[in-house]
Amino acid sequence: MKTISLNGTWQLRGKNQLEDDGEIISIPATVPGCVQLDLSKNGYLPEDLYMGFNVTKTEEYEDYEWWYERTFTAPEERKNVFLVFGAVDCMAEYFLNDIKIGESDNMFIEQEFQIDNYLVPGENRLCVHIKSPVHAANDEDFCFKTLNAALGLNTEARYIRKAPHSYGWDIMPRLVTSGLWRDVKIEVRDSIYVKQTLFQYNPTYGNVKFVYVLGGDDKDFRDVEIEVSGSCGEDSKFSRKINTKRKMGGMVFTIPNTKLWWPYGYGEPNMYDGTIKIYSKGELVHEEPFSFGARRIGFDRFQPINENTDGRFRITVNGVEIMCKGSNWVPLDALHCRDAERYDRALSLVKDIGCNILRCWGGNVYEDHEFFDFCDRNGIMVWQDFAMACAQYPEDETFKRRMTEEATSVVRKLRNHPSLVIWCGDNECDQICSYVYPGGNSITLDVIPKVIELNDIDRPYLPSSPYIPKELAITRRKVPLVEDHLWGPRDYYKSDYYTTNTASFVSEAGFLGCPSLESIKKFITPENVWPYNNDEWILHSTDCHGNNWRVVLMESNVRQLFGEVPEDPEDFILASQINQAEAKKYLIERMRVDRPKKTGIIWWNLLDGWPQMSDAIVDYYFTKKLAYSYVKVSQAPFTICADEIKSGYLNIFACNDTLETKRGTLTVKDALTDEVITTCDFVARENASTKIAFLPALYSDKKFLVFEWKIGDECGFNHHLNAFPPISLSMYKEFLNKYYKEG
Repeated sequence: MKTISLNGTWQLRGKNQLEDDGEIISIPATVPGCVQLDLSKNGYLPEDLYMGFNVTKTEEYEDYEWWYERTFTAPEERKNVFLVFGAVDCMAEYFLNDIKIGESDNMFIEQEFQIDNYLVPGENRLCVHIKSPVHAANDEDFCFKTLNAALGLNTEARYIRKAPHSYGWDIMPRLVTSGLWRDVKIEVRDSIYVKQTLFQYNPTYGNVKFVYVLGGDDKDFRDVEIEVSGSCGEDSKFSRKINTKRKMGGMVFTIPNTKLWWPYGYGEPNMYDGTIKIYSKGELVHEEPFSFGARRIGFDRFQPINENTDGRFRITVNGVEIMCKGSNWVPLDALHCRDAERYDRALSLVKDIGCNILRCWGGNVYEDHEFFDFCDRNGIMVWQDFAMACAQYPEDETFKRRMTEEATSVVRKLRNHPSLVIWCGDNECDQICSYVYPGGNSITLDVIPKVIELNDIDRPYLPSSPYIPKELAITRRKVPLVEDHLWGPRDYYKSDYYTTNTASFVSEAGFLGCPSLESIKKFITPENVWPYNNDEWILHSTDCHGNNWRVVLMESNVRQLFGEVPEDPEDFILASQINQAEAKKYLIERMRVDRPKKTGIIWWNLLDGWPQMSDAIVDYYFTKKLAYSYVKVSQAPFTICADEIKSGYLNIFACNDTLETKRGTLTVKDALTDEVITTCDFVARENASTKIAFLPALYSDKKFLVFEWKIGDECGFNHHLNAFPPISLSMYKEFLNKYYKEG
């Protein structure tokens, strides 16, 4: 296959869609890119869209329609020539040499058009017309059911298949983008090529089923052969060649010495890399690489209807229960054309902090192969929401068609990634709507599962997160959910809401932490950096409606833990980061010590997608907050931590989320006095949490306990704040200076 890139400089024209004779903007544009960045580069918008109130100025162009234009020289070939757009945001018409060749209405998925008959020799003119997504939403026939949930908030997002956060969210500004935000290229495809593949590992027989669909202009497949060969290391190789006879088919091959794919902490994420070759009449006509992992995913979920019945929610890999620990993956940038340039640094954080799972949140876009390739090769499981969040979505036939097309494209694109362990219909739509319309979401209960049934196999599906079955919604009982999002009052992180929660699996939970002063100065204008009770802090907190609740909440958290709110900005920031760090540490460790009842926590969240005061533990500029260091210890495959005081004692647990028994020595001491409180030998069972020690403890204690352990040549460290509020900030500073100097 030959590829011709159409990335680079295009010409951009735009005008207000409501004004036939309005002023026309004409500027150069960068592809991949978006209109808002091009307007910024050419002086129509501020240079830094994230400084102060600058992002609000982008709303002036929400009514605009845009024309992306460029020319290219046609390839000599006139068969199997495709124009491919990685992603287009959002309501678009496509013209080649002034002839309309297609249209699209979905930001998330690839668009391709066969252009054999539209090309002319020499120079060809390409134009993409993008209409205003705001006006496209205005043209929809909204029904009451769609408007009834979350009334008045982000209503444009219901019908338009565009990242839900674009219209404003509590973690993102309102920034309604338009543009060609992923690669654009021409592909001259081979006479026969691969359109679809699916690799399915069968653990019972130790073999792999490979199914395929071919494309191309050849109609006679009687003399066509397909060969699949691959390996994982030198001692596990396979190869098989068959006559296809038709454009679709399959084969089964046995892999000697099969190497299984495992999540981080449980084994190696073994990957098989290989090549698919197609021969026609003995001549090689197509060749392309592939990769897959041999693993079996299990999903065990039981949601009780009665309060007195225990529930279950657990993910297994290769028959082994996995203690899931990781982050919600939110937009890398409010301007998604910049996502790709942030992948390397963001994913290196995921690996460094020790996540074994990421939940791709439903208010985002679908990540590209680069993201999933990284997760495949680093043992990071992926929970993938479909791109719907916090709303009642339409259920008319037009929207069902859109969702069927979108889900089919996404499933076919991502299904060969072993890291992808579960599909989920949406984020919090059940939580918002199910008690009003029990079991009434036909998109996630009928449309999406049907697409998965037709296009994937052996990968579990959850209709919503959290999922509220019709039987439970009808009763209107407040039965604890087996999988839940722990937001609640967001008061003291050890209040009853958090200590008594019975969810087996927590898929969202977070606490606010203020970014560093250095980072704040990059997005708050000098006159508004301090004090924090001003409109710029509110906008960057993030609230598009002028509500100051997050600023107030951050202040309240500081007052709750320390009994006062520092007036010095550096002290306030440190106090806020301490509260966040201790809260996230507590939430993770509480889940771990309570195995096997608890099976996972996906905290909120690793990295910001724009500069803000948030739950993220790394800010938009990649500056780490204190919580980063704490979480890295708390969710390591092996750690030692304490439960809360019970009956006058503090129980200490070895949390061993590996498949090896650990033997070592533990020393517990007072962090500030260095007094050794106890030492002991311990044995930590594999894939379990084991109580290894207990200490007398009082609620009135104000101590920092340090746990130091040694297993063979490896040493470890953790701490436990054995104190109830108020805590002395100066005492905490003393502890940090002694043990977390980098913090």
